[in-house]
Amino acid sequence: MIRTANSDDLDAIAALHLEARSTYYRGHLADSEFAGPEELARSRDGWLRAVKRGDVLCAEGDGGLGGVAAYRRGDGAVTLTQLHVRPGHWRRGLGTALHTACLDVWRAEGIATARLLVFEKNERARAFYAARGWIPDPDTPRSGTHLVLRLTVAPAAE
Repeated sequence: MIRTANSDDLDAIAALHLEARSTYYRGHLADSEFAGPEELARSRDGWLRAVKRGDVLCAEGDGGLGGVAAYRRGDGAVTLTQLHVRPGHWRRGLGTALHTACLDVWRAEGIATARLLVFEKNERARAFYAARGWIPDPDTPRSGTHLVLRLTVAPAAE
């Protein structure tokens, strides 16, 4: 089940975010950059702002939070800022369900273009996005250690 997040979800979202980020940052960045109590508090504050905007979707899986996605609108486009699935829930369709739910929201709002940043060394995420039509942004292909991807959001089929 996909639903809009609320403030009661914040602790679970922040913990899931930390767990997911650890899988692709560990070994590439210092743990202090993605883990620990200070990073957890900073992450929770960021998620709180997104939840208050109404820009966070949660995927329930096996009785708890299995995945989360967040986005931010601006200038006729949208940025997918986060899409994480709890590692124990990988390959069960939660990421695809979240991605589809985001597309549904964006189509309903008339958004034609989406973008995202993906950690260059996160090959799993890069393959996930490529399989869903995301391509390198020809105008801004990189942002530091991240690749910038773009997606044309096709209108809903009638």
